[in-house]
Amino acid sequence: MNFPLYTSPTGSLICFVVWNINDRFDPSLLETLLPAAGFTVSSTGGVARVEKYGCAAEFRRTSDGRYQMTVPPSVLINGQFARLWDAGYQKFLLADDGRKFPALASQLANLRRFNEELRATLGVPAYYNEALGSTCQVTAYDRLKGRVGDVPDPIVGAKS
Repeated sequence: MNFPLYTSPTGSLICFVVWNINDRFDPSLLETLLPAAGFTVSSTGGVARVEKYGCAAEFRRTSDGRYQMTVPPSVLINGQFARLWDAGYQKFLLADDGRKFPALASQLANLRRFNEELRATLGVPAYYNEALGSTCQVTAYDRLKGRVGDVPDPIVGAKS
């Protein structure tokens, strides 16, 4: 049985590693600068895959000739992108075929390192909340849900 959490990114609670997916990057960054920084870049038919430390991100060439990120930094499992899921008590990696793998500390450390180095090389700023730790692509855990205060007071200006 397939559940939306495993099969439908739009049907699950997804928060990508906080990249502005609409940013466009000059081809020279991907073709020259990233390999010089130790990344492996493979490109086929306008799709570039950037890999390092067992992690990867995917970029596609746009009509203006620049590249746009289409798959944010992810851990690779058997060469395939896996989404990071926070189950509240442990982090898991979700494969596209529905398999779930416990995320190892080394994989999380490599994902963070990959993300930081990719950002630095491409000149994308990292923000405070991202620097605190692993940001999951999928989460189904909310420690405040069902408690008093889970819906912000309108006078604060926060939106739920």
